[in-house]
Amino acid sequence: MAKNKGTRILITLECIECRSNTAKRSKGISRYISQKNRRNTPDRIELKKYCPYCNGQKIHKEIK
Repeated sequence: MAKNKGTRILITLECIECRSNTAKRSKGISRYISQKNRRNTPDRIELKKYCPYCNGQKIHKEIK
């Protein structure tokens, strides 16, 4: 029998300032991996995390 997927899934959080700023000098985009409960939060989440490229706490959005 096959196992079902469960309610907790892995998500990737990405810095929105690094993504939108095209004229920057930084080398990359900050990404974090986290988990969320699919039933409690069906929409995309936003968390404030540390971005080493922006040197501060910035908003990280969930990407696909």
